[in-house]
Amino acid sequence: MTTLIAEPTATVAIDRVAQTKPHVTLRETFSQIMTMAWRATKKMRRNPEQFFDVTVQPLLFTAMFAYIFGGAISGDVQSYLPLIIPGILAQTALTSSMATGVQLREDMDKGVFDRFKSLPIARIAPLAGPMVADLLRYALATTLTFVMGFIMGYRPGGGVLGVLAGGLLVVITGWSLAWVFTWVGTIARSAQSVQGISMMIMFPLTFLSNAFVPVSSLPGWLAAFVKVNPVSHVVTAVRDLANTGTVTGQVGWALVGCAAMVAIFAPLSLRSYQRKM
Repeated sequence: MTTLIAEPTATVAIDRVAQTKPHVTLRETFSQIMTMAWRATKKMRRNPEQFFDVTVQPLLFTAMFAYIFGGAISGDVQSYLPLIIPGILAQTALTSSMATGVQLREDMDKGVFDRFKSLPIARIAPLAGPMVADLLRYALATTLTFVMGFIMGYRPGGGVLGVLAGGLLVVITGWSLAWVFTWVGTIARSAQSVQGISMMIMFPLTFLSNAFVPVSSLPGWLAAFVKVNPVSHVVTAVRDLANTGTVTGQVGWALVGCAAMVAIFAPLSLRSYQRKM
């Protein structure tokens, strides 16, 4: 007499299929993003040189620009600090977020993301995780820039709340800009090309803005571009918050610009990443 075992085996197979989930839940996605953020944080701790652009650069640029251009533009360094400190903050946010795309491309070239592809995780987790960890870098750069300004004699009229609000806006801006460079990292062929493309984006946006000089000192054709430059809106918003403690329309425009960058470049980054992987 023969015993059939095909039926229990089929039942087990059906049960396993029923237990599989067609997609990752929102809660699981958040948990995976934080896990990737923790991985990026550990990587930063093991490679302290990754903090050079957010530790040495703000201190160096603040002192260098203030003492070189302060007398020529504002008459003295003390009068120039309320103008230059928000500009240095915007520049630091740009350069810090630029490193996100470079590091992403390096991980992709090393094959790290090939392992992520085989895991049952949300596709956005490997992209968003490091960006969450980079919030620490933006906060560190913002804090050091303000501290350097205080040492040099900067006394913001907005008080503690104004400084905190301005610093928070800089962190939000850096995180939003990071999506632009993340997209560049997914479409470029090497880390060197990511850095080159990012520098071409960073320099015009930073230096063709009101970060270092008043708009009134520029020729008309250049002033027209500076006024529509999104970096100029961020710089003006930070000045309003830190120097006077007022929430002006520039703050709203800066936040709208940040939201637009995330809405545009986050889906582009994810789509490009999925095509490459």
